[in-house]
Amino acid sequence: MLSLGGDVDMPRKKAMKVVSVVGFGGLGKTTLAKAIYDQLKLHFERSAFVPVGRNPDVKKVLRDILIDLDRGKYANSDLMMLDEKQLMEELKEFIKEKRCFIIIDDIWDKESWKLIKGAMQHGHCGSRVVVTTRTYEVAAQADEEYKIQPLSRDNSKKLLYARIANGEGKYFDSPSAEACDKILKKCGGVPLAIITIASLLASKPWEDWSEVYNSIGFGQGGNDDVDNTRKILSFSYYDLPSHLKPCLLYLSIFSEDQEIDKNSLIWMLVAEGFVVHEEQAAGIGLFELGERYFNELINRSMIQPVEGGLGYVDGCRVHDMVFDLVRSLSSQENFVTVLDGNDERQKLPGRLVARRLALQRIKEHRVINC
Repeated sequence: MLSLGGDVDMPRKKAMKVVSVVGFGGLGKTTLAKAIYDQLKLHFERSAFVPVGRNPDVKKVLRDILIDLDRGKYANSDLMMLDEKQLMEELKEFIKEKRCFIIIDDIWDKESWKLIKGAMQHGHCGSRVVVTTRTYEVAAQADEEYKIQPLSRDNSKKLLYARIANGEGKYFDSPSAEACDKILKKCGGVPLAIITIASLLASKPWEDWSEVYNSIGFGQGGNDDVDNTRKILSFSYYDLPSHLKPCLLYLSIFSEDQEIDKNSLIWMLVAEGFVVHEEQAAGIGLFELGERYFNELINRSMIQPVEGGLGYVDGCRVHDMVFDLVRSLSSQENFVTVLDGNDERQKLPGRLVARRLALQRIKEHRVINC
């Protein structure tokens, strides 16, 4: 498994090894990395799974790695007081003494990866690091590179049918099977596209499936997998019931790759007035109704569930391609205005009245005395 499986129980006296998983968005890099992590972490003394994203705060990434590796030692420590160099030294010292398995998920920036990797490369206890990225410059810095491939035609069909039929092994008649074949061709073996379109088809009678294909607007050109995935995601958003659209757009207030607590999110949606009682929901509390909204978004593959320690879903994440769509739509509709301290190009438009303002990674706050 990515050149990790054969030596996970090897002697401690061996240099750290870095393996990269590279491919464009939607291919399942994070899903693969999570499966590897869950299977192999018990073979190591310490483990960490840290999502990064497009505009990383390197200090936060280093802190998150340390806390994940040893929550008892670092969760309530003074890590916030340490600068970047001190955090790198702390991580170097930790990895020197222990055999660790670390996943760095979805990193885009080559320079940030150099810093993070530099803090880990002096381990000699047989530690292993897996980095997922869509940037080949990042992937090339690993000891070994694994280029993830789209699903084969047969596996694409299995995934689509399993999601539509909830694993019940149903067979489809000729017209619906023909519509599925046309849709699969445009999905190009991209799991995110297949899962999203399957959730959409499952909510509609099979007689409408050909109309779904025509409505997405694939066009007559070539099969650009990334572009077609975006079209599928966009169509899936516009197909949402009216009560779910603002709930999805509201997720743009969070950071990319952030793990969002389920209960906190539901109460935020309730406070915003997005959770509204309907006749068929009589006798159900607002939180329970908000939980239904949350589960609907999961079932439509617009958000990804995050399980807690006992196997219950206690949070969610938003795939970065869905997140890009949500941020774009939210900005167009003046639903949420996001100011990111790491993006110098972003400025609050002078005449725009922001309906909701999200401030992210604002490093300093200056007060001017008049």
